[in-house]
Amino acid sequence: MVVALITVWKRPKWVALPIATALIILLLGSSGWVSKSLVRSLEWQNLPPAQFPQAEAIIVLGGGVKSALPPRSWVELGEAGDRIIYASRLYRQGKAPLLILSGGRVDWRGGGTPESADMAEIAQTVGVPASAILQDPDSHNTHQNAVNVRKILDAKNIKGPVLLVTSAMHMTRSLLIFQRQGIKAIAAPTDFQITQQDIAASQSNWQAAALDFLPDTYQLNQSTKALKEYIGLIVYRLRGWL
Repeated sequence: MVVALITVWKRPKWVALPIATALIILLLGSSGWVSKSLVRSLEWQNLPPAQFPQAEAIIVLGGGVKSALPPRSWVELGEAGDRIIYASRLYRQGKAPLLILSGGRVDWRGGGTPESADMAEIAQTVGVPASAILQDPDSHNTHQNAVNVRKILDAKNIKGPVLLVTSAMHMTRSLLIFQRQGIKAIAAPTDFQITQQDIAASQSNWQAAALDFLPDTYQLNQSTKALKEYIGLIVYRLRGWL
């Protein structure tokens, strides 16, 4: 659209092209068919096994909690807050003796206590003892998550496999980054946006299929998240982080 605004002054006959391109991108990105395909292509790469093996620690990446800033009276969960709940459940099932919570806060994006501290508070509320929790409060991206967790694992002499908990859409990039750091990470994804029922409904129900063709802001948001992950994979690979 910016190109269209510039073009309308210098080449008015060409202005239809950038406008049409912007409209096509918007319509495709907000289509359920495109959005669900993009999201599924990421989420279904690392489906959880029927039974997780025993591990030496459970690593949880930040991104799903909100600090207790006024008017909030306590820590709150965002859409990706499944991460800490799921990890706490795995701990209580005896899958590993430690939770390693990784995530800081960027001051200019709202600030507050580190995500690791907020996740620790939630984990203790659902029954994980403080003695079983280790924190990395300084990470601001997935690469820093892996680097800082590597230091914690080395300090605790943890050499065996660990369970890596993050959103399913974020898992492909996260797993590659952690493996690049020499961490024996096993994918334990959560926060799935696309289920088998979603796909079946689109394929067997004409009303659901028709709705997927209509522009939808939620689908546009999902497409944006998926494209961010694909761009992240490219950028991280170029930087040698994968």
